[in-house]
Amino acid sequence: MRIKRTTPRTGIARRTRVLAVGTGLVAAAALAVPSASAGETATFSAAQLSTASSALLKADVGGTAWHIDSKTNRLVVTADSTVSQAEINEIKRTAGAQAGALKIERTPGKFSKLLSGGDAIYASSWRCSAGFNVRSGTTYYFLTAGHCTDGAGTWYTNSSRTTQIGPTAGSSFPGNDYGLVRYSNTAIAHPGTVGGQDITSAANATVNMSVTRRGSTTGTHSGRVTGLNATVNYGGGDVVYGMIRTNVCAEPGDSGGPLYSGTRAIGLTSGGSGNCSSGGTTFFQPVTEALSAYGVSVY
Repeated sequence: MRIKRTTPRTGIARRTRVLAVGTGLVAAAALAVPSASAGETATFSAAQLSTASSALLKADVGGTAWHIDSKTNRLVVTADSTVSQAEINEIKRTAGAQAGALKIERTPGKFSKLLSGGDAIYASSWRCSAGFNVRSGTTYYFLTAGHCTDGAGTWYTNSSRTTQIGPTAGSSFPGNDYGLVRYSNTAIAHPGTVGGQDITSAANATVNMSVTRRGSTTGTHSGRVTGLNATVNYGGGDVVYGMIRTNVCAEPGDSGGPLYSGTRAIGLTSGGSGNCSSGGTTFFQPVTEALSAYGVSVY
């Protein structure tokens, strides 16, 4: 499987690139690592790790994601099931002298963007999930994934698209994966909660943080943060940076949904691989970056 976004779209291909919808998210399993000369105990400098990360971008293999593991001081590369051994060999070849800094892991399924926070929201031809309700002064919005808002105009609460929420007010994807939708329908309530959980602040993720994700396809699931500042290559030029890596499952339609820890907003569902039957690896856009970009706050 390859990395997937969490937003299923029906009927129509995405404007300039197809929104890949993967089949499932599964926990990563270790693959072969570089030769013993690299050594599990080898130490790599920040410059070497940066060079290795640049090599991953140059190799441009869709279905891969990578982040620095601060405990082992190595670049952990997660490859979904669509990545061939030849492509892994190419990644190592491109890394050259820094290949020993790579720790390659396999994850079943396909990395895809998971279009669909909590409640379902509908654009013209696809479904996502609302993330966190936010505001700027007396104007109210909600955050969701940028690959959801990319090319979207008006949003609706129902699949028949008869109850309007409001227009897309901001969108950033690829590079980032966050978007902003303004509430223009005053009849729609917009409480500062996710399900029954009150959200009162926002925070940055930390490794091993206990987190919960809510989405319109699979509901509520919990897990832990397993990595920070991950780069994810969904393929077709869709590369996002600075993502939160977790072992929380997600499926198509969960995109944009909220990741939170108690009363703290943490992230917005971007994509991953696997499903909520067998587990998975899911990536999230840090919410603090989106709040800062749009000058809005949770409440």
